[in-house]
Amino acid sequence: MAGGIGSRFWPMSRTDHPKQFLDILNTGKTLIQQTFDRYSMLVPAENIYVVTSKEYISAVKEQLPVIPEENILGEPFRKNTAPCITYIALKLLKKDPDALMIAAPADHLVLETEKFFQTSRTALDFVNHFNALVTIGITPHIPNTGYGYIQHDTVAAAPGIYKVKTFTEKPNLELAKTFLASGDFLWNAGIFVWKVKHIVAALEKYLPEIYEIFAAEKDKFNTPQERGAIETIYPQCTSISIDFGVMEKADNVYVIPASFGWSDLGTWNSAWENMERDYLDNAVAGKNVMIIDATKCMVHAPDSKLVLLQGLEDHIVVDTKDVLLICKKEKEQEIKEYVAEVKRHKGDKYL
Repeated sequence: MAGGIGSRFWPMSRTDHPKQFLDILNTGKTLIQQTFDRYSMLVPAENIYVVTSKEYISAVKEQLPVIPEENILGEPFRKNTAPCITYIALKLLKKDPDALMIAAPADHLVLETEKFFQTSRTALDFVNHFNALVTIGITPHIPNTGYGYIQHDTVAAAPGIYKVKTFTEKPNLELAKTFLASGDFLWNAGIFVWKVKHIVAALEKYLPEIYEIFAAEKDKFNTPQERGAIETIYPQCTSISIDFGVMEKADNVYVIPASFGWSDLGTWNSAWENMERDYLDNAVAGKNVMIIDATKCMVHAPDSKLVLLQGLEDHIVVDTKDVLLICKKEKEQEIKEYVAEVKRHKGDKYL
């Protein structure tokens, strides 16, 4: 799933080139390329699909040239994850009624790929044998208020797999501390595994309005008429997440607790946490950044520009060709609001 605009990574992430197509962590590969590399360990390239906004189709083709062109699906409007998953599930169901499916965001970070691979195989094996909708939960190590939480049974339904009890949206700090102390809450990674026919049945049951809109046009999927069908479908869809629309309502939802160096890379601070840092705890991307008496900063600048930092502590500094952002790390959750202010005063030029 690669259609988001990543506004918390502004000014590097822009509407026409969002964070999934950027090398946020200065590794030499973009986030979508890293995600593709992980999943190509599990399945061949011809079985990997990218659902994105139609304006990003060319970026996906450029960054993932080995994926067949027909596997890059462009949504005409952003409608959250439920329509996106309904689209691809009905496509796959038509190709293979027994297909298994993993739905995952294109812009997450996974540091321990072998553990990730093992968790994914466990999930695929489970859904292949049971009518189950599986989500991957990350074992929390801090009371993070930026993630949703999943509570699960304490007795396993199968080795390493638990029935889900509740989903909770991003909690306040006190509640997050309670969740961490209880031991039966996990971070919601937004990675889902199921048999295609089982998620289609769940969509039909819990999101009948969206299912019926897609089902009316499904005979055109995997044909030359598919593009026109999608243009007809999407304006009719409500914007809703698969979590809220299906996972929180279904009674066959299971979670696999996992720990494989995961981050959703939602903010500049999460980038700072996952990058190499110097002896003053600064994370720097940019060949000409000089640090003098600055600590715990996240700095991203073009290689061609000299940036000298003095006296700052716990700041985000992001320099692009037309925007310079200097922001306290503790205010990073408000970057979305700053972007709205820029739009209000300067229009779309810098977005």
